[in-house]
Amino acid sequence: MKFQNLLQNIFNNERIAGWVFILPALLGTLIFIVIPVICSFGLSFTKWDLLNPIRFVGLDNYKEIFSEALFFKIFWNTVVFAISTSVLGVIIPLILACILNSKIRGSEFYKTAYFLPFITPMIVIGVVWEWIFDPNIGLLNHILHLHINWLYDTHFAMPALIIVSVWKLIGYNMVIFLSSLSGISQSMFEAAKIDGATPFQTFKNVTIPLLSPSIFFVVIITAISSFQVFDLIYLMTQGGPLDSTNVLVYAIYKNAFEYFNIGKASAIAYVLFFIILVLTLVQWSLRKKLVYNED
Repeated sequence: MKFQNLLQNIFNNERIAGWVFILPALLGTLIFIVIPVICSFGLSFTKWDLLNPIRFVGLDNYKEIFSEALFFKIFWNTVVFAISTSVLGVIIPLILACILNSKIRGSEFYKTAYFLPFITPMIVIGVVWEWIFDPNIGLLNHILHLHINWLYDTHFAMPALIIVSVWKLIGYNMVIFLSSLSGISQSMFEAAKIDGATPFQTFKNVTIPLLSPSIFFVVIITAISSFQVFDLIYLMTQGGPLDSTNVLVYAIYKNAFEYFNIGKASAIAYVLFFIILVLTLVQWSLRKKLVYNED
């Protein structure tokens, strides 16, 4: 009875009840995110191979990272991949959303078709696109009448991965733009038409400004996810050929689970964290200049 009364008192108190309900989520966040992040920061100042005792080395891991030419190549690969994916992953879905919003015939089918890649498991996407890029029996070479070894050529491997990445996220970004377009009053477009604006002028001076909050959001999430890409690299190229598709997250994986250099992997992880933090702060500081406010 006392236990039942205690539970009743807890749930009758809204403040305590609220904490009780969110406690499992808080514990999960603490155990699986906060504590590992703190431990990882500490490990970035150590040498540890999982077999020998942990040895404190100060900033040696960071010095080693920034003294390697390979790190700057990996960093450049990450930047190229992130910028290319972010630009194409915004422009293409935006154009498709505007086309589908015009109520063309079969628009519902196209919306579903474009969204399917986003919900398809990456392992399936990897297998399908490896066949498409196959130099001998691949669909792409057959259509283009070429004989390019897409995933094993240092000039074409990165563009191939960018194509797959953009193809996968088009549907998600397009849905966000379609949702925002549906909230724009048709009177805005009618007023532009009465004023004699061309379709391009309407798109530039009406559609883009009113969609700028959604565009800003899509740019941020696409850029961050592109800097954190791993599964696509792991499944299709493993960072090759000759590290031409090696990126920061894949470098973290290799150092931690192939070379067993936990300290260096943790240091690279924090370098990546700092890059994403700076990128986010810069984007956020520009929001007032880039995002249109009707007020």
